[in-house]
Amino acid sequence: MFDSGAAVAAALEAAGADLDEEQRQPNGVDLTVDAVFAQTEPGRLGRDGKRVGERRELEPRGDCYRLERGSYVVRYGERVRIPEERIGFVLPRSTLLRNACTLDTAVWDAGYEGVGEGRLDVGHPIEIEPGARIAQLVLAEADHEGTYDGAYQRENL
Repeated sequence: MFDSGAAVAAALEAAGADLDEEQRQPNGVDLTVDAVFAQTEPGRLGRDGKRVGERRELEPRGDCYRLERGSYVVRYGERVRIPEERIGFVLPRSTLLRNACTLDTAVWDAGYEGVGEGRLDVGHPIEIEPGARIAQLVLAEADHEGTYDGAYQRENL
């Protein structure tokens, strides 16, 4: 079962997130755009390790990011801590989809804490203001053994 938006907001606020009223949704919390990156070098996934490719932070032009077709990495603006016995999913806001863009984010395991990132795929040029609501975090009950203690724990903190 998924948690209510109020429960998700409480979990984020306990982690130190400062949420606006408009970010609170019936079934989750909207995440905002803090920064946008373009990957410049290849990454690597191997059996014995991984490496994130180099990337450069894009600067807004005027009051917004003007993004052409392609893939980008978005860093969200909110600090997140996924409570024990929960799993987090981040989904794109519908307006993003209606503008021929989407957002992909991996599962956020119980115990994950940090300022997460997602892949923004732009299918048609779009303008996005820094601080705009781009995604929604939802939490669901999940049985598990242990909590997240991987390489991305406390990322961007």
